[in-house]
Amino acid sequence: MVVFLIGFMGCGKSYLGRTLAARLGWELVDMDSEIERRCGMKIAEIFERHGEEYFRERERELLHELSERKRVVVSAGGGAPVHGDNMETMNRAGLTIYLKMSPSNLAKRLERGMDKRPLIRDLTPGQLLAFIETRLPEREQWYARAKATVDCNGADAQYLAGHAITLIENYDITVQKRK
Repeated sequence: MVVFLIGFMGCGKSYLGRTLAARLGWELVDMDSEIERRCGMKIAEIFERHGEEYFRERERELLHELSERKRVVVSAGGGAPVHGDNMETMNRAGLTIYLKMSPSNLAKRLERGMDKRPLIRDLTPGQLLAFIETRLPEREQWYARAKATVDCNGADAQYLAGHAITLIENYDITVQKRK
């Protein structure tokens, strides 16, 4: 089984992914980090040199590859579910979990590392909240296609990992019953 953590940038996919993978004893793949490793450059540099379309194609290729694996937790990029057939690929391959967070909480978390994120690095903190309030509803229609949604507002990683493990166990039982 593959577990895909999806949600807006800053919702905690990478952090929860590490915690969840460690508790399950599974492999972790942070898609952004893996794309950086394969391309030999940071995401911001990929966007600058090759553009967003190039990045999204690398993302799509990686998702298709990951969908064939077993016992892996995938922290998907915030925009991954929105592009092409990515959401369908993830849903076919395993359990998708949307990590939902309010725009104000996302903005607080994102303010610390804006320079590392190409889509927001040139924004002021005031513009950041407006960006999130515009972009999140556009993406939410895709995120809502996840098989499970977890409210991450005010929850810590250990609680969320425990909740995610319960979702995984219940999903696995359901899949086994269908066979």
